[in-house]
Amino acid sequence: MTVPLGAYIAVSAVLFFTGCAGVLVRRNAVVILMCVELMLNAANLALVAFSRKYGSIDERGSVFVIFVFVIAAAEVAVGDFSVSVSALLSIVVILVVLG
Repeated sequence: MTVPLGAYIAVSAVLFFTGCAGVLVRRNAVVILMCVELMLNAANLALVAFSRKYGSIDERGSVFVIFVFVIAAAEVAVGDFSVSVSALLSIVVILVVLG
């Protein structure tokens, strides 16, 4: 049984708007970084879902995910441990989507 593309996009949209609301509402820098990481993970999920669906035509989605991981690594270099845990969770989500 395959999960339809719309389900991945719906989950990605919920994650992205949750992160966006957190960035706009919160004032704590650590929480804002976690919300930005959540938004990046939502973009990763959408990119990998589209890359998986249309992989025979175009593989650029997976390449952009690598760039997002580099941005996430730069956030981890700032020193926020919770962001690094979120980055590990994003890797798990990507591996689950890739099957």
